[in-house]
Amino acid sequence: MSLHCWSSTRYAITLPEGHRFPMSKYSLLREGALSQRLVAPERLHEPSRVAHADLHRVHTTDYVDGVEHGTLDPAHQRRIGLPWSEPFVERAFRVVQGTIEASDHAVTHGIAMNFAGGTHHAFPDRGEGFCVFNDVAIAIRRLQSQQRIRRACIIDLDVHQGNGTNAVFAGDDSVYTFNMHGAKNFPFHKVASSRDEELDDGTGDDEYLTRLESALPEVVRAARADLVVYLAGADPHEGDRLGRLKLTFDGLARRDELVLRTCRETGTPVCVTIAGGYGRDITDTVRVHLQTVAAAARFGE
Repeated sequence: MSLHCWSSTRYAITLPEGHRFPMSKYSLLREGALSQRLVAPERLHEPSRVAHADLHRVHTTDYVDGVEHGTLDPAHQRRIGLPWSEPFVERAFRVVQGTIEASDHAVTHGIAMNFAGGTHHAFPDRGEGFCVFNDVAIAIRRLQSQQRIRRACIIDLDVHQGNGTNAVFAGDDSVYTFNMHGAKNFPFHKVASSRDEELDDGTGDDEYLTRLESALPEVVRAARADLVVYLAGADPHEGDRLGRLKLTFDGLARRDELVLRTCRETGTPVCVTIAGGYGRDITDTVRVHLQTVAAAARFGE
């Protein structure tokens, strides 16, 4: 089975010099996946623009309109952390659609990946932390509305807790949310998930992988999911500017293998998104993401 992926690099945002968001990682990831032959060119797709009806499955009309037309108040735009522009809007719409299309493909074929997404700090009425719309929540709600899945499991291994996603699904036992994240890192006001594993600053490979290996079987058993969405953040890496953990490249590769092997052994389809990654050296972040692509490409072997 060949891996199908989605990438929306045509819609790059121009950011001020010194901005912390590494926009270049998306194009570098696309180029690396092709040059290393992890993905065949004909299986790397450009997502279309998400429909408003899909955005409204999770987000309020006022918020969607404010993003689209640039009428959010300045404080709200600053909370998102990215300046408004037409490319900002276009990219936000297409990142969501990338996860919609990848999750749709995964349900039918077993696995797929969006080379973006995992925007888990977006709440129904606001965005924050570089997250505009909550692509994972929207994709799950769409599949549920189509009765293609009944239950979903979110395995969020970005170093920052997915507070927005947890808020969307609070009180909904059809979606199991698992977060393994830095206890003292952003967001400073956490929203409880179905299961949280909080990590001290400086946590390294051994403790991280031991706790993950212990938790995953219990998570999958409790979730009883028809689809797993895996947020494979690169920011637990020791070279990340915002991560505060000490995972190595090898540790993160083993993390990906643990998650995907668990999904394969239980026969659960999985949609992968890349979530965060803010390396002091951007090539480190891209290398972590490429390891995830390689693991996903091996999923069906």
